[in-house]
Amino acid sequence: MDGYTHIVHGFAPVYDKNSRILILGSLPSVKSREEGFYYGHPRNRFWAVTAALAGKPVPKTIDEKKAMLLGAGIAVWDVVSECDIIGSSDASIKNVVPTDLGNIIACCPDIAVFANGGTAARLYAKYQQKKTGRPAVSLPSTSPANAAWNIEKLIAKWSALTAGYLQSSGL
Repeated sequence: MDGYTHIVHGFAPVYDKNSRILILGSLPSVKSREEGFYYGHPRNRFWAVTAALAGKPVPKTIDEKKAMLLGAGIAVWDVVSECDIIGSSDASIKNVVPTDLGNIIACCPDIAVFANGGTAARLYAKYQQKKTGRPAVSLPSTSPANAAWNIEKLIAKWSALTAGYLQSSGL
């Protein structure tokens, strides 16, 4: 199959009734799937960026990560439920089955949608925006492949784009 592997998303979204923003990735990377949780690659800056947004230290364990996200009003999931992909290459994604965002939207009707990177934004617009009725704000990717954005620039941009939404959760 040309190096492609069929991947089925392996873990649940993180959200609760207090979630104010939903950050969608594309699909967990190979390293994330090995770790069993989102943004498992040690060079991905997601946890450093979201910790800065939350005003908290960078969490280490899965339980600490979930607690930090929920405490800050941040929900996390992915756009893709299953697909064919080569390694962790977003550019290779094909045969997409999108996730069903209905439960999150029903639980959090005022939640704002953000996409972590261009691929997540493009796939969301293609497969989910009509169903959710809301656009996604595209955030610069926290992936180590996005070398043009250092951690300071990422934090500044993510803070600017999410500030109005997170204020309502006390941040």
